[in-house]
Amino acid sequence: MSTDQHGLAITGSGEAVRHYDRAVDELLHFRVEVDAEAAAALAAEPGFAMGNVLQAYLGLLTTEVNDARAARERFAAFRASVRPAALSPRERAHIDGAQALLDGDFRTCGARLQAITEEHPRDALALAVGHQVDFFTGDARSLRDRIGGALTAWSENDRHFGHVLGMYAFGLEEAGHYDRSEEVALKAVELNARDVWGIHAVVHTYEMQGRFGDGVRYLDARLGDWSTGTFFNVHNWWHYALYALESGDIGRALGIYDAVLAGGEGAMELLDAAALLWRLRLEGHDGDGRWEALADAWAPKMGEAFYAFNDMHAVMSYVGAGRIAQADRLIAGRERYLAEIRPGVTNQEMTARVGLPVCRAVVAYGRGAFDEVVDLLYPIRHRINEFGGSHAQRDAVQKTLLEAALRGGRRDVARVLLSERIGVRPCSPFNWLKQGVLAEQLGERGAAAAARLRAEDLVRQA
Repeated sequence: MSTDQHGLAITGSGEAVRHYDRAVDELLHFRVEVDAEAAAALAAEPGFAMGNVLQAYLGLLTTEVNDARAARERFAAFRASVRPAALSPRERAHIDGAQALLDGDFRTCGARLQAITEEHPRDALALAVGHQVDFFTGDARSLRDRIGGALTAWSENDRHFGHVLGMYAFGLEEAGHYDRSEEVALKAVELNARDVWGIHAVVHTYEMQGRFGDGVRYLDARLGDWSTGTFFNVHNWWHYALYALESGDIGRALGIYDAVLAGGEGAMELLDAAALLWRLRLEGHDGDGRWEALADAWAPKMGEAFYAFNDMHAVMSYVGAGRIAQADRLIAGRERYLAEIRPGVTNQEMTARVGLPVCRAVVAYGRGAFDEVVDLLYPIRHRINEFGGSHAQRDAVQKTLLEAALRGGRRDVARVLLSERIGVRPCSPFNWLKQGVLAEQLGERGAAAAARLRAEDLVRQA
């Protein structure tokens, strides 16, 4: 039996383990080479347990239904040939965790990975995959504490200590600990300048605090560290575009879309593209023909239910492209999906509790049925996290609700929503501009002018 780079016993040949270690390193750096290294590990030893586990996880983390189907087939063949008695308890636990994820049971997978990290806190793969599972399920507490509970087993002498800090920083941010998140994330990037997840945690912290000027300056200063050599660069460009929108620079946001986000093929890239265009649509920009290609790219991925968070962004794309009938068909398909009893499939619960109401609300918005949007979204607004994503990503839903309330004359609802937003982020120009819209509707011209001036001052100050 060998040991991996973090000192854990691992069953496999020296060559297979070397490629596995490299694959884990590439995964933590969000580099495309992770796939090649995982494949090389299995080429060296087809029955290598942790190599097969890693490949199964990779097949699910893309949130692509075709990738998941292929991963299930490969993993089934591996399980038919493996001898569990020849493996360590940790490796057997990983096999069980991967199988739960392949079966669609995100929460059981997360629990099994948590059990692994409690006994083996230096298992970087269990930490990284568990962190992503927490993200997919919108579990902010676990995003924080899964990593926090393992942190003392690592030190600055560890090669990947910075990456662990980067994950912890993101969990702190999602749990609302913004000052601590910034401190930890900056330390993570100090230890590893190309830790794109750590950079991403800094960016999220600034986003949640409304510090869009700081965010732009930070991304500009580290452009070479996050914009190349990683499959995560598109998402960080999306964050850059959000800062541009906050400052009112629509031209820059569209320039980022055209240069980076347009033409994506993977679900993660399409999701960012739809999320940006939808925010622009809420502000009255029709996309100038950009929606059509995006809707075309989503269509072949949506035949089978897999991840409700993706469904929402596909529906946004269909509505943006004027394809309401296509959006209706997707919703009808998900209704049929819910009629099939699938015990333990997390996505069914996500779809029923959040995914379908949100998709219906997006279609209602496209039809101009603003009262219906409010009636669908207002009751679930405090549990939108249940279908995954980050606070920043889910803000598209909250902004849809707010805009529908303003356009539909639901002023009491709009007042509540704006009061909440301004209370949390008083330095957000967007919040003050919308406060101005509400004040104008109420006939309070002085208050409207003051709110708009406040927004302009915040942009100048940033």
